[in-house]
Amino acid sequence: MTNEKSPQQQIDYTLIFIMFLLAIVSTVAIKSAELTLPETLQSINFSLKQIQWYVIGIFAVAMTMLIDYDRFKQLSWYLYGFGLLLLLGLEILPAPIVQTIKGATSWYKLGPLGNFQPSELMKIFMIIVLSKIIADHREKYSRNTVKDDFILIGKIAAAAAPPVLLLVRQPDMGMTMVFCAIIGSLILVSGIKWRIILTAVISVVTVMGTGIFIFIKFPDFFLKYILGGQEYQLSRFYGWLNPFEYAGEQGFQLVKSLLAIGSGELIGKGYQNLEVYLPEAHTDFIFAIISEQFGFIGGSIVVSLFFLLIYRMIHISLESNDPFGSYLCTGVIGMITFQVFQNIGMTIGLLPITGLPLPFVSYGGSSLATYMVAIGIVLNVRSRTRKYMFD
Repeated sequence: MTNEKSPQQQIDYTLIFIMFLLAIVSTVAIKSAELTLPETLQSINFSLKQIQWYVIGIFAVAMTMLIDYDRFKQLSWYLYGFGLLLLLGLEILPAPIVQTIKGATSWYKLGPLGNFQPSELMKIFMIIVLSKIIADHREKYSRNTVKDDFILIGKIAAAAAPPVLLLVRQPDMGMTMVFCAIIGSLILVSGIKWRIILTAVISVVTVMGTGIFIFIKFPDFFLKYILGGQEYQLSRFYGWLNPFEYAGEQGFQLVKSLLAIGSGELIGKGYQNLEVYLPEAHTDFIFAIISEQFGFIGGSIVVSLFFLLIYRMIHISLESNDPFGSYLCTGVIGMITFQVFQNIGMTIGLLPITGLPLPFVSYGGSSLATYMVAIGIVLNVRSRTRKYMFD
């Protein structure tokens, strides 16, 4: 027997409440970060603009929930193709339309609306199309042999390669890693045998270890042939590995971030009491701003909110009795988890600085809208999950 409820009755209000708390954290943190911005940006009310983007995001969530997520499965390849065209446009369209920021050609200029990063939208399309590929494959190949697993890996690789290669060309290493996190999370739950996954992980670790060895022993070769001559990418490694030695240049942001977080100590300096100047405070380094004002306790509360958010999404994924719905939730979980880990990790020196924002907290229009659509997909899956009385 099924316990029939309408989609409206199955809305996950716990997840919505967590999102509400993150919105409050975001607005408060961005408002205080405005005090540290250069004079040229002082006239812009970023906290108000963030609220506006949250309102737009609420409408995006509502629109996403109105459509049965099975429709996404039917439209997956059309969405994928549209996203791929947007990425290709960055390669061929002229400079007035395409924006290059910090060495990466990753944005369209939309006049008064600001900049639009198509890779943000492509993340959602990638989750949808890979979820469809895995769900359809498991429905067709129920035996789950080694041969079937390699066929599935080939399908995933064929779909993932074009957008990932285009991101590498921009180059946008941060977004490339997010895509890899999405792909990896979906592979983990796809039913592929663990010995195949472990072999792939060992291979990746070996390649990364080799890359680090080349970087240390042959930096010129690493710059020319691995980073494609993009010196700013190499400088990030120097600034990460030895930030205080390069505090005046490559390590400037990390040193300031460590000083801000460390000076906050246990309870922080108080709201809007910011003494450490930090560039990009309202975007990439918003966690450092929070930690300086509210200390270890404030930072721990933010981390706990993300833990609850991810835990709730995992619960929804496990509760879904439709494989496609579970895969959709898993892709969103992989995307958000990696970005939270990467952003907080880079502010404390655990990981290199990549320019990835902190989901739902950092200022950013296209990124926030993407996260809200992703949450809308998870809520969509939850609202259409049928519960069985004797489960």
